[in-house]
Amino acid sequence: MPLALLALAVGAFGIGTTEFVMMGLLPDVANDLSVSLPDAGHLVSAYALGVVVGAPLLAAVTARMPRRRVLIGLMVLFVVGNAVSAAAPDYHWLLAARFVSGLPHGAFFGVGAVVATSLVAPERKARSVSLMFLGLTVANIVGVPVATAMGQQLGWRATFLAVSAIGLAAIAALFALVPADHGHGTAMGVRDELRALRSLPVWLALGTTVAGFGALFAAYSYITPMLTDAAGFAESSVTLLLALFGVGATIGNLLGGRLADDSLRGTLFGGLLSLGAVLALFPLLMRAEWSAPLAVLLLGLTAFVTGSPLQLMVMEKASAAPSLASSANQAAFNLANAGGAWIGGLALAAGFGVTSPAVAGAALAALGLAVAAASYGVDRREGRRGTGRVVATHAVAEPEPAIR
Repeated sequence: MPLALLALAVGAFGIGTTEFVMMGLLPDVANDLSVSLPDAGHLVSAYALGVVVGAPLLAAVTARMPRRRVLIGLMVLFVVGNAVSAAAPDYHWLLAARFVSGLPHGAFFGVGAVVATSLVAPERKARSVSLMFLGLTVANIVGVPVATAMGQQLGWRATFLAVSAIGLAAIAALFALVPADHGHGTAMGVRDELRALRSLPVWLALGTTVAGFGALFAAYSYITPMLTDAAGFAESSVTLLLALFGVGATIGNLLGGRLADDSLRGTLFGGLLSLGAVLALFPLLMRAEWSAPLAVLLLGLTAFVTGSPLQLMVMEKASAAPSLASSANQAAFNLANAGGAWIGGLALAAGFGVTSPAVAGAALAALGLAVAAASYGVDRREGRRGTGRVVATHAVAEPEPAIR
């Protein structure tokens, strides 16, 4: 695989670290800035809002720019956001800085996915996307625990300075490893880019992302009380157990990329079915200390098997605007984060039990499977199979089915 994928993975590692580390630092930030814990929780929401706003906006306005320049510019914005977070004098400054930090998230993964697929042969595109996402999953195993420990020992501001340093390393890697003349944007304007998204198959693909990953977050948002109240683990053991989720996500990400190169649609369907089955079994698996860690591992594995197929499918559905479509998929992922957590919370608040969010997640996985099936039906009805496949940085006609 090209070394340029390593540069993309470094950027993904930094983004994954800054996205999830705040959850472990909330008590420290709340105490230092003299705000309540619920108010500190808005810092997580501010980042997610930045992703949702920035993903389609930045991808659209940079559509005509060389993609290496876009990626470097996005990482510069990422560094600025985290540096301002480290120096924030009060809560409101930190809230604004977290929003800025989230702006480049979706566009980086969106443009990065287009660059990644253009660096390899068509039959290895899904694997190239999974290698970029490897930085995100490894961040959950290494980056987040280390950054959280650093924040607890040296202060939360040190964490954001460290993340800024990762961003600088990513900029250097992008400059050194991605060819300067590689990956020019399209000649389309913003209106043309947005017009390319006006199709039912694109929205069905995005809907699959919202429902499928909403299933994950419905359960994962409440995994700690499941492990402590249902499985009986001590709170001190939760951090180690959550690392198993990162291990599973890494395995699932790499497996999904390899399988999707052979059958994109089959991998997506199989992943959603497996995710739904694991979530439906959560009430049983969380009854014992030996099976609960297995459930956490399988949750990460089955959820992230679908990551690369979903990213690639959205790009192929909007082949005239792959960067914008891929970035919009990252916005959909964050909507899934918020929506899944809300739905899981409803199940918990209704008194259905501590593992009920996982059952709600199983229902969302079934919904995602239904939306994916509807997308397949539209493809068959409209004869969209084989209409276009993203190769290099543009769409070309292809006699073979684009989505298998």
